[in-house]
Amino acid sequence: MSREHGSVRGAGIGMMLLFWVSFIAVGSWWFHGYLETQRNPNAQLITTAGEPLVLKRNRAGHFVASGRINDEPVEFLLDTGATYVAVPTELAERLALEPVGSAWFHTANGRVRGDLTWLDEVSLGGFTASEVRGSISPGLEGDVVLLGMSFLNRFDIEIRDTQMVLRPAQRQQGTP
Repeated sequence: MSREHGSVRGAGIGMMLLFWVSFIAVGSWWFHGYLETQRNPNAQLITTAGEPLVLKRNRAGHFVASGRINDEPVEFLLDTGATYVAVPTELAERLALEPVGSAWFHTANGRVRGDLTWLDEVSLGGFTASEVRGSISPGLEGDVVLLGMSFLNRFDIEIRDTQMVLRPAQRQQGTP
């Protein structure tokens, strides 16, 4: 076999190897994005003033969305059964949230003691609320924040099938 034929063959094998490595890398990147979209279909929520915010359920049936607390990005699990915006302890430390009292909370894992706090600003899509009551919850793990009624009660909520629609609350006559 000639030297020239061997180098052509080596180049061909190198190109085939490069193709398969690239194919696997692009496939992995695409599949990761697909799984992330299944977990959080509301990662890119944006709404314009006056328009409702429409969220989609994820594959597990939950409403998960990206948002911000005190201008820091967080991931929310919308929970109409939670009284406050419940922040896991580690995330509360990173956000430098200050406890302003303590309370007992009834959670899926039982009764736990946690701290109360104030969140300067909470944002979801184009909606922002100031001075939102929160809790620092030691029973929560990870970085997912339960977006409870201390934020959600500022909106009219409609849940139908696979969607949750949030609109700024319409004030009743005689309500300040």
